[in-house]
Amino acid sequence: MLRKTIILLLFFAITACGPGKKRRTYSKTRTVTVEGSNTDTSPKPKSKKEGRKNAKANRIISTALTYSGTRYKYGGTTKKGMDCSGLVYVSLKENDIMFPRTSYQMALEGEKIQIARVEKGDLLFFKTSKTGKRINHVGLVVDVKGNDIKFIHATTSRGVLVSSLREGYWNSAFVKAMRIL
Repeated sequence: MLRKTIILLLFFAITACGPGKKRRTYSKTRTVTVEGSNTDTSPKPKSKKEGRKNAKANRIISTALTYSGTRYKYGGTTKKGMDCSGLVYVSLKENDIMFPRTSYQMALEGEKIQIARVEKGDLLFFKTSKTGKRINHVGLVVDVKGNDIKFIHATTSRGVLVSSLREGYWNSAFVKAMRIL
């Protein structure tokens, strides 16, 4: 009896490791299916609207990244000099999105979102002045990996560059995130 039980267990172990049913997916994620299961756990394909939004965000980010290394110039909107709101303004304008020119006016546009929901193309707003009470700095989100949010902006000391919201200075100056796409 013990021998039959062991043989039966080995038989189930060997057959359970077989290929099983295969399902077609739209991503590089591998789908594992348990035979007899009615639950589809494969990732859902993105909607066309979501795909267009992502493509638009990527174009805006690409435009902004062409200004990397540009020196800071108050009120600047060219490769000769750029300020933070000028960078966002030009990047949006070159992609057919009209937007206010200053960071505190930009902060009034779009939908306020929680930091955990931030995506590429969203805007981050900051108060960097010790005495000022209004938003005076803006950055464009270029990448999100877990809780590390990278954004491109123009600083007075280093010009246009990509920073992380995890950096102490930017984290403490952060006010809100807005979705504009």
